Amino acid sequence: MTYIIDLDTYSDERGDLTVIQKILPFEIKRIYYIYNNKNNLPRGGHRHHKTIQALICLNGNCTISTSNSGLTTDYTLNKPNKCLILNPEDWHTMHSFSENSILLVLASEYFNPDDYIHKQD
Repeated sequence: MTYIIDLDTYSDERGDLTVIQKILPFEIKRIYYIYNNKNNLPRGGHRHHKTIQALICLNGNCTISTSNSGLTTDYTLNKPNKCLILNPEDWHTMHSFSENSILLVLASEYFNPDDYIHKQD
């Protein structure tokens, strides 16, 4: 089931420093980010057999719509210290990207096209 975790952030007159350490429920094997979505087209629209993902909107904001066991939820990511955890069974679509948004994704598995499930039963 999808959930939000708060990342440790340290702030002072020099700015903010956010740390991802010993908080993710997996070892990071792949990192990618989504940006320059000039036509604001949705991304995702699938779930996985195995991959767990952690999503952080580093700049701007976007919405992640999830569906699991008949429960549909929208999450707005708009702070770089908020991290959305998607489990393999979570159908997800990333959309409503603001101008200049950057969505960072940390994944538990290397890319494997056989891990993707594109059609809901």
